[in-house]
Amino acid sequence: MAKFIIDGKKIEAENGATVLDAARENGIEIPTLCTHDEVGSAGACRLCVVEVKQGNRAKIVASCLYPAEDGIAVDTKSERVMAVRRLVLQLLLARCPGSGLIQDLAEQMGVKPEPRFTADTDKGKCILCRLCVRTCEQVVGVSAIGFSFRGADKTVGTPFHENSQVCIGCGACAYICPTGHIEMETTKTGDSRTIWGRTFKMATCKVCGRYFAPEDQLKYISRTAGVPLENLAVCISCR
Repeated sequence: MAKFIIDGKKIEAENGATVLDAARENGIEIPTLCTHDEVGSAGACRLCVVEVKQGNRAKIVASCLYPAEDGIAVDTKSERVMAVRRLVLQLLLARCPGSGLIQDLAEQMGVKPEPRFTADTDKGKCILCRLCVRTCEQVVGVSAIGFSFRGADKTVGTPFHENSQVCIGCGACAYICPTGHIEMETTKTGDSRTIWGRTFKMATCKVCGRYFAPEDQLKYISRTAGVPLENLAVCISCR
């Protein structure tokens, strides 16, 4: 067990835990946009920075990556920390001026709505947090999406921004996207959904008759898990 201090409070954390893990376990709020329990941490958004003091040294670190260690003192709201978070939000506001989530976080931290930096008009609401890419790879196991280009031109999407033949239409990327950048449209009848420019036919539950999952997703599960396809033709509510 690691014993240390967060915001003046004595904390104990399991070996291998991060500062963010320990803070959450003890009801201490640290903002983050790129961390999720299912896919771990990437340190991409930098909103979770904290100030770590050890002896006479102090440094700003990403709490989602920094390990909980004996003897450290963590400050989650020092002036240095808040200055970094405000700068990060100013950059995010410039990249995604239309994101309501970013606007709300900026307001909470006293960042003016007028972007400090020149605003982009072609990035949508994507903050390059990597959650969608890591979910598709680590949780779904398909790797249908990734990053293209570099620097300010970096975008997330299917290879060459063409219809992906390996995408199964599960929508996990849209569900986990923190800003709502990834759009998934379902017809009014529910018989099909469209995501990443490709339309997927939905399967019906053999018990209740409702559309509940893309046929491609059920075929993928059947193939990878070795479960007969007919055994998957029942929605969660009817199981």
